[in-house]
Parts: sequence; C-alpha cells; structure tokens
Amino acid sequence: MKWVVWVGSVRKGSYNAAVARALGGLAPEGVEIERLPSVAELPIYDGDIEAEGLPQTVVALGEAIRAADALVIVTPEYNYSVPGGLKNAIDWTSRVKPQPLKGKPLLILSASQGVFGGARAQYHLRQILVGLDARVMNVPEVMVSTAHKKVSEAGELNDQPTLDFIGKQLAAFKGFVGG
Repeated sequence: MKWVVWVGSVRKGSYNAAVARALGGLAPEGVEIERLPSVAELPIYDGDIEAEGLPQTVVALGEAIRAADALVIVTPEYNYSVPGGLKNAIDWTSRVKPQPLKGKPLLILSASQGVFGGARAQYHLRQILVGLDARVMNVPEVMVSTAHKKVSEAGELNDQPTLDFIGKQLAAFKGFVGG
C-alpha cells in the first residue's frame, strides 16, 4: 500500500515537516510513505495559465495523488486557517481531470507551537475537501500542540507519547483505506 504526504509548510525548520518525516518510521506494516513535492513548487493558481494548459508540475502532482492508495496532509495553521500555499496546491489539483482527490482516502495531521495544535486549520481543510469529495478520516485526530517542545534541534519529532499516538492514528487509517 502506498500513501503520499503533502506538507503545508515550506519553512526549513517546519514542525509539520518533522511530523511528516516521522510517518515512515511509524507506518503500519505493508505501508510505504512517499513525500510529494513542496507546495511552493506550484505557481499561484491563475485561470489564464490553466486555459493554456495545466503546468506539468500540476499534472505530475495529480498523477502522483491518483496513483497512491491514500493522501496524508500535514499542515500548520496560519491566521486561524489553512496556509495559502497548501490552498493553492489544492486549487490546482482540483483542476486536474479526472479529479484525483475525489473518493481518495485522506488523513490530516497538524502541528503548531500553540495549544490547539492546528485544530482550526484542520477544520477549514475539512470544509475545503468536502467540495472535492475526498474521503477524510474523522477520528482519531492528531493535533500536535506545543510542537516546539516535541521536535529536536535536528528537526526530528522526539516526543514518545506523540509518536505513539500518531502510530495509532496511522494504524486506524490503514483500516480506513482498506488494508
């Protein structure tokens, strides 16, 4: 089973990227996890560009998502919502035909320095994904609060209770996906 991971942050020291890097070591047996290219690699959505043809980066992204058994999104919260780069990537992906997110099993995780752990971004992201008919797993939810205390200076998620909980979420997601 192959899952792909999108990281909503482009910051070098991203706590969400640290969470995404940890997923491979926490994945259930039989699950391979591959990270998608950075959301920063896509141009800002523009209908004029789309009218000339989808950029190759968008086409490749859509193909990678469509070919995967599931999509995992790990995102921070920016101003109580979804980061613009992630929203832009979703907007571009929504233009690919056939729609790669339609019916795709999808898991959301988030991390932030605050006590809510990115909860508001997750809720907004769920609202966006409803319109694309993605099949989002509802529970268990993972919202890593005070992430700056759970990621080492080397950028590795090192809080064992958090790692254990993410492992349980991934096991539940494997069942949700159908494995």
